[in-house]
Amino acid sequence: MNTSTTPQSGPPPLPTHVAVLGIGMMGFPMARRLCEAGCQVSVWNRSRSKAERLQAFGATVADTPAEAVAQADVVITLLEDGGVVEDVLFQQGTTAGLRTGSVVVDMSSIQPRQARDHAARLAALGVHHLDAPVSGGTVGAEQGTLAIMAGGKAAEFERVRPLFELLGKPVHVGPTGAGQLAKLANQMIVGITIGAVAEALLLCEKGGADMARVKQAITGGFADSRILQVHGQRMIDRDFTKRGAVAVQLKDMRNALATASEIGFEAPITQLFEQLFAQAADHGLADLDHSALFVELASRNGMA
Repeated sequence: MNTSTTPQSGPPPLPTHVAVLGIGMMGFPMARRLCEAGCQVSVWNRSRSKAERLQAFGATVADTPAEAVAQADVVITLLEDGGVVEDVLFQQGTTAGLRTGSVVVDMSSIQPRQARDHAARLAALGVHHLDAPVSGGTVGAEQGTLAIMAGGKAAEFERVRPLFELLGKPVHVGPTGAGQLAKLANQMIVGITIGAVAEALLLCEKGGADMARVKQAITGGFADSRILQVHGQRMIDRDFTKRGAVAVQLKDMRNALATASEIGFEAPITQLFEQLFAQAADHGLADLDHSALFVELASRNGMA
């Protein structure tokens, strides 16, 4: 009798060569974590000096995105918006440098239809694609605790999972574009809740209550949330140093509304907050933290 057993397959191996395109507030700590985990990391950024900061951690700085991806098994993009992703991938020669069978993981926040278009164009070149935007901000990127929402084929998700787990908690949420849908949901909830917290705290201050004490009083109740704890504290401290900008929040709200329109979905609450964030940006708050919606609402109420 044959008593041999089939060896149990372990987790997929960690991809050894990773390219990161876009070394900004999120890209830098994420690329650094990959370096520290022992990956060969090549990096590119439009402003080379931002990428050069990673040389101290062992990264190789490339002059062009095509050069950065030439040896990569996995290419991670962390870019400003869908138009920039399109330009870097398809207009700056990146596709000419991609290896057949490699995976492009777009961790930027773009529209789902753009993700589907990019995936189809890459597939025609023999390159796989995942859309995997993140939430958790720079703190999550530094600590490796990001929420990672991935869309695409399950097999490619499993292939990249070891990399994802260095960066945070990955969840495969569906086919191509689904990751971006999940990120839009995240940003809708974040933006709307920031507005709710700001308006509620300002009401209390206008009425004579102490905002810090109010926050303390409702902590642990049904109104408690991470937004109340993190962004609410920023409002109390009047600390609007940029972590996630008003301009980026506005972009995400507009992407959500564009996607809602495409699929015939009415989103009146998101529409209202898109208008509020737009007005905040128009009033000079675009480059402040998105919790600075508090400033816009305070101004409307004649409060310093």
